[in-house]
Amino acid sequence: MKNKIAVLIPCYNEEVAIKKVIEDFKKILPDAKIYVYDNNSTDKTAEIAKKAGAIVKFEPYQGKGNVVRRMFADIDADIYVMSDGDETYDIKKAPKLIKELIDNDLDMVVGARKEVDLAAYRVGHRWGNILLTKLVQSFFHQNLIDMLSGYRVFSKRFVKSFPAQSTGFETETELTVHALSSKLPFKEIETDYFARPKGSESKLSTYKDGIRILLMIVNLIKDERPLLFFNILTILCFLSSLWLGIPVVEEYFETHLVQKFPRAFLSMGLMILSGISFFVGLILDSISKSRKETRRLSYLRYNIGDSNK
Repeated sequence: MKNKIAVLIPCYNEEVAIKKVIEDFKKILPDAKIYVYDNNSTDKTAEIAKKAGAIVKFEPYQGKGNVVRRMFADIDADIYVMSDGDETYDIKKAPKLIKELIDNDLDMVVGARKEVDLAAYRVGHRWGNILLTKLVQSFFHQNLIDMLSGYRVFSKRFVKSFPAQSTGFETETELTVHALSSKLPFKEIETDYFARPKGSESKLSTYKDGIRILLMIVNLIKDERPLLFFNILTILCFLSSLWLGIPVVEEYFETHLVQKFPRAFLSMGLMILSGISFFVGLILDSISKSRKETRRLSYLRYNIGDSNK
């Protein structure tokens, strides 16, 4: 039997582009069910999507992460194709991404964006994506092309074991880190990335959302690699303590007096904090391993084709 395919399109004020996106998916994936989740749009996105033949649902909590969490919880399928509703992704590549997922038993295939129009990326978005991708790459030791792409194909077991926590555009970061941390098989395939149609505007704020994504990365590193995270704090506190304390100790041996009490107390406090940070890292590392095992058990409950049984 054929795999059940669901196309998931999170939307906020995309009345200009949503109709063509739905029509293109219907042509390319005629057997798929197309779901549009409207996120409090103030335009006619939902109305146009319904007329175009999509199944329209609503998510009242604002933010793409909230929409993704709701979509993953609501919809049952074997394969999930997620795309934005802004007409920027190469929908014709969807069958190729799906084939890659099935043929190689992957859990996620990412459509890594390749610009075909200089207007597709704002300069801030481009460099922000590169820097944030490199940051995650350095901590999880995995080469990445485009961590923030919203064009992805997932297996059922990925979707149903994904611990969605983000609320906004940081959801793509969380999806990538989930795959890296859980060592789930995934691949990136370059796909064309187009400029938005006239009258359509990006909802991503270069600085506001960039900071939120950075904070999400820090939080995910803390949760997924706590020993590394707290060891970095341990080393910083230890070195700061030595930098502050050595002159005090030298002064004491020379004069048998301690005249810089604030510096001495700060040095001692940082050394204590260094020790605490080390043991916190050890404890949280054990907890993190337990959480990963729980996620793994949830992941193993599902197999491709389960919905056909």
